[in-house]
Amino acid sequence: MSQVPYYHLYEFNHAAMGPARAAVDAARLCLENPFNPLGHTPVGRSMAAALEVFERATRRYAKPAFGITETMLRGAVKVPVVERVVWERPFARLLNFQRMAGTADRPDPKVLLVAPLSGHYATLLRGTVAAFLPDHDVSITDWTDARMVPLAEGGFDLDDYVDYLVSMLHRLGPDVHVVAVCQPAVPVLAAVALMNEDDDPCAPASMTLMGGPIDTRINPTEVDRVALDRGIDWFGRNVVMTVPPPNPGFMREVYPGFLQLSGFMSMNLERHITAHQEFFSHLVRGDGEPAEKHREFYDEYLAVMDMPAEFYLQTIETVFIRHALPKGEMTHRGRKVNPGAITRTALLTIEGENDDISGIGQTEAAHRLCTGLRDDQRAHYLQPTVGHYGVFNGSRFRAEIAPRMAEFIQTHDSRPRPRRVPKRAAP
Repeated sequence: MSQVPYYHLYEFNHAAMGPARAAVDAARLCLENPFNPLGHTPVGRSMAAALEVFERATRRYAKPAFGITETMLRGAVKVPVVERVVWERPFARLLNFQRMAGTADRPDPKVLLVAPLSGHYATLLRGTVAAFLPDHDVSITDWTDARMVPLAEGGFDLDDYVDYLVSMLHRLGPDVHVVAVCQPAVPVLAAVALMNEDDDPCAPASMTLMGGPIDTRINPTEVDRVALDRGIDWFGRNVVMTVPPPNPGFMREVYPGFLQLSGFMSMNLERHITAHQEFFSHLVRGDGEPAEKHREFYDEYLAVMDMPAEFYLQTIETVFIRHALPKGEMTHRGRKVNPGAITRTALLTIEGENDDISGIGQTEAAHRLCTGLRDDQRAHYLQPTVGHYGVFNGSRFRAEIAPRMAEFIQTHDSRPRPRRVPKRAAP
């Protein structure tokens, strides 16, 4: 645990800024009132823009909503979508996006999207969910902010993460297609290996690993080098803190979200500064559409969550320092994880050419570990000109990556499908 109560100071500063934020927001609303003549002048617009930038820079961003209320069924019929919780434990929920339309004649493949537990909420995969929803029965892991989990609920580490995944797969039943986005690649591979070795009937039909750190010794990025150079003791001393009151998780040791956010921002600080300067200019000029896009992006990007300290430290040590999985040394509750035991779950790996989080080859390394798969059970795809975020979201994902994933899932979906009787031609 850190010797300096930085988390407590952060909470104090946030509370101390509350009156200033309220005053700034009230002044902005006054300037934006259409009956205020000052608001229609260049000076008034500049003042209102500066006040909004200040308010947004000092607020704490709440967990966003998925906001998916409808989708296109079969590419032609718009149907409503209802988000429901189908499984829940203290550190996670399993959300299913139920399409409110009959699909008995078309049993779509079941897809479990495993969102990363690495600082951002599962809503970061909103675009991924929307891309699969028209033709798949989609569920997603919704991890809980650790500062909201009371200490009495116990801890949560990498072994618990694997147990959660196995339990979710049992809840969804056989013939599920699991998709791991970034960080979950290692625990998903471990869970699938254990289930295959146990001949578990709920072992997934296919497994897609997207931009995941299977073997960080290959083309190491700055993230990989920092973890290796500093060692696990440094992280335990400098980034692990206790949750202050009055949060429900008071006294729980966590890796705080605000520290993670500072790391995210520092990696591309110049770009974020430029984006806020442009946001100010758009507000002054009254360019509503680009200003709203800025708000939407940063409402998501700046919403962060705390991670349980034991999970964070165990992941750093297992994945980035010891490289336990590719070395054949990873264990789950004392039991060795053997990817070679995977024989029933087909494997697709996807990487981005410009990924600065998981270097090229780190995810593809899973194929060398899964020695029990036939050639027709495996595939790899490298998407040109996209970075880490573009691997699972954006226009390139929708146009080039998602169709390949859907085809792979369809190929390895073993459920029987009712034969469609063609309509008789009109005389």
